[in-house]
Amino acid sequence: MQSETKHCQNCKNDFVIDADDFGFYEKINVPAPTFCPTCRMQRRFAYRNERNLHRRKCAMTGKDIVSCFSPDSPFTIVDRDVWWSDDWDPIDSGKEYDFSKPFFVQFRELMENTPLPALFITKCVDTQYANHVGELKNAYLVSASEIGENVMYASRCNNSKDCADMFTVSECTLSYGDTASVKLYQTHFSQSSVACANSAFLFDCRNCTDCFMCSNLRNKQYCILNEQYSREEYIEKMKEYDIGSFTKLENAKEMFKILKNNAIHRFATLVNTTNVTGDNLSNMANCTYCFDSSTEVKDCKYLINAFGKLEESYDGYGVGIGAELIYEAIDSAIGLSRSAFLATVWGSQETYYCYSSYNLKNCFGCVGLRKKQYCILNKQYTKDEYETLLPKVIAHMLEVPFIDKAGRVHGYGEYFPIELSPFAYNETVANDYFKKEKEEIEHNGWLYRAVNQGNYSITKRAEDLVDHITDVPDSITAEVIECKNCKKVFKILPDELTNLRRFKIALPRHCFECRHRERFLNVNFPRLYTRSCMRTLGMHGHDDSCQNTFETSFAPDRPEIVYCEKCYQQEVA
Repeated sequence: MQSETKHCQNCKNDFVIDADDFGFYEKINVPAPTFCPTCRMQRRFAYRNERNLHRRKCAMTGKDIVSCFSPDSPFTIVDRDVWWSDDWDPIDSGKEYDFSKPFFVQFRELMENTPLPALFITKCVDTQYANHVGELKNAYLVSASEIGENVMYASRCNNSKDCADMFTVSECTLSYGDTASVKLYQTHFSQSSVACANSAFLFDCRNCTDCFMCSNLRNKQYCILNEQYSREEYIEKMKEYDIGSFTKLENAKEMFKILKNNAIHRFATLVNTTNVTGDNLSNMANCTYCFDSSTEVKDCKYLINAFGKLEESYDGYGVGIGAELIYEAIDSAIGLSRSAFLATVWGSQETYYCYSSYNLKNCFGCVGLRKKQYCILNKQYTKDEYETLLPKVIAHMLEVPFIDKAGRVHGYGEYFPIELSPFAYNETVANDYFKKEKEEIEHNGWLYRAVNQGNYSITKRAEDLVDHITDVPDSITAEVIECKNCKKVFKILPDELTNLRRFKIALPRHCFECRHRERFLNVNFPRLYTRSCMRTLGMHGHDDSCQNTFETSFAPDRPEIVYCEKCYQQEVA
């Protein structure tokens, strides 16, 4: 089949579906999408609330619980341990398919009537305040992360230990404030760096130790601002950059911004990859338009935060770990195959349009099921009954689609409409990437929810905190601090104070969400632009300009100096 140019029914822009795309859609038996890749991403993200947690009651026990579902939402929310128990049966909420109304309306009703877990946590210990995480121990306010211990205030932080304030990192230890980095040890406030230790404020450095405020370095030690020092000189010079002082830490952050703008930026951060496009990728092959992903991912397209062995999959966030042939899914992995339109579905095959379900086979439009087969809308069928009914349901979805308030049509082959999400738009990852104000959210027909700060009496303003970490008393953990930026409140927890003292880093003046936002903005938006190499005549001693073009996540109006692979390797590697 030839490539086709389609017109996105959401943003109204054109997008291309190529021959390989059509082959993939045919293989998993879905029609081609009517939303462009970016709008599909936004729609999926609106079904994932990672960091906005609430207090509410367990619907079964009455116990106070922490949940990603607001207490004023109409869903039946239960404690995670209760949800996993045998005290209830999700089949009890099953219903006959109603051909008089759209599938998505029926699915939303099923979601409201079927118990959902308060948080999406798997195999975690001492991890109450986290969401969309697995195999963590003693984690606090961590999201979208797998495998770790003693981690705080982090997102997409995998295989890491004793870290805090991290974003899109893996295999890090005793580190703080890092972004888009791998294998850091006692390294803080660094970005796009690999295998560095005992350092701070590094950009695009590899195998560096005892370095500060450096960029584009390889295999160096005792460097400051890319200048080489002896060990004794380095120790003495570093006294000027004591980031245990908040004043000096803020000065260092401003220096780092300038350093990054003046550094050479590789068009994409790619480690051990073959035939890929995207950014922040490692150990991948034959992947297109993928971001922040790693480890045996191949033949995939439009993925973000994919991890573990994953093959032939499109349009996913938080997917992988032994999966294949997945389409339009979030937080869905481990043995998943030939399945589509999923949110938090694990270990399932031939499963479509399901939410918060595990170990299914041949199921369609189900919520909260475990170890089931041949179910539609949580109603159990025989194999023959299922195979007779399913084509009729799919045909009905195409003939009687859900039409949202903006006139967008959602039939078979489209992900769940944002309008029917269990979360307010401004609570979700969608608002991180596609930020909108209350008026625009409601104009689109989506839910907006005002943030409930709770009743807290501010006992300390950020500007009144002591400057140096060595002067901070233990009593700081009892203070309710007003964020310097958003004016909401936050606290310094005992474990957090221990980390800051260990790392010799000043107390933060901003709340967790504002700190997360600052790190989030250090990572480029997951979109590619065709650009030319910026190495010009005379730059770094060259007697000509480079004519190479490439696809990069650096937008054309960005200030950074972006090089093609060849020029980057000549200058940096």
